[in-house]
Amino acid sequence: MPSAADDVSAAIAESGGSIDFATFMSIALYGEHGFYTRVDGVGRAGRRGDFITSPEVGPLFGQLLARHIDNEWKRCGSPSTFTVVDAGAGPGTLARSILAAKPECLSALDYVAVEASATQRAMHPDNITSTDVMPLRIDNGIIIANELLDNLPFQLWVFDGGWRRARVSLGSGGFAEILESVPPPGVLPSSARHGSRAPEQIAAQQWLGRALTSLVNGSVVVIDYCTPLTAIAAAAPWREWLRTYVGHERGGHYLKEAGSQDITCQVMIDQLADIAEPDSVRSQAQFLQMLGIDALVSEGREAWAANASSPTLEALKMRSRVSEAEALLDPAGLGAFSVLEWRARP
Repeated sequence: MPSAADDVSAAIAESGGSIDFATFMSIALYGEHGFYTRVDGVGRAGRRGDFITSPEVGPLFGQLLARHIDNEWKRCGSPSTFTVVDAGAGPGTLARSILAAKPECLSALDYVAVEASATQRAMHPDNITSTDVMPLRIDNGIIIANELLDNLPFQLWVFDGGWRRARVSLGSGGFAEILESVPPPGVLPSSARHGSRAPEQIAAQQWLGRALTSLVNGSVVVIDYCTPLTAIAAAAPWREWLRTYVGHERGGHYLKEAGSQDITCQVMIDQLADIAEPDSVRSQAQFLQMLGIDALVSEGREAWAANASSPTLEALKMRSRVSEAEALLDPAGLGAFSVLEWRARP
């Protein structure tokens, strides 16, 4: 049965013996047999998948984002059509919870779920636009990228007497890393420990640039695990910012098990700022507290206390807000994610 490893090997052969790391990552994650595109749906979020994102914790996250969408709709003048682009929508969990929250702007809402995987698009709800391409023009709207940029292919640089760009070749025991001497990007520090690694996130920069260009009025919101400066990543052990996951556990080396494990990277804020400085940078905990998560949790506790002796389904849902909030605000987990926001420039 063909695999992503076979596809990588073929690409290496076609390229004369090696491919750059971004190409390896693209094939391993998004190629015909990649982690996110395999017909068996191996690469998906959720309790039965490989990782838990904020929407999979429960409906509370979507309810709060619905409030933010309403705020943006009003800031844009309450237009009759307001586009919400859910970039990297996965199986559509966030879309379901936002629509279930019934935001004030629901009658104006044009919800567009953008997802590269046909397998995951097939799980999207029927009452939205499901596509694999970003809109070219959004007159009024908001683009939300929740844990998308960390999965976009990046170039990998290794310090070996100087910064050298990593390429992937075939070795005796599988895929191997070789280094090429080309001028490094200016975002890298002038020096680092031998063997240090750092990412060059060109695809993330390009995504942000296209998103901002497409937006006439509104904002772009990126929610992800971030590092302020690329130099911080270069000084840290690379496993702290370059990670693999499978079955809710950390996976193996990033060159192993191509197509069978997720490859993910801290998003470097300074690299995105080269495209445009964000208008705001908050932790996810700060962002959700600004939207009133504490009041919703208190409401949930009160509803549960009033119905604990004879709980209804609605009371159980209200009770779940407490545990959902704990996960969403956890300073050692999802609460430490960064929420970056850019507003469209006239």
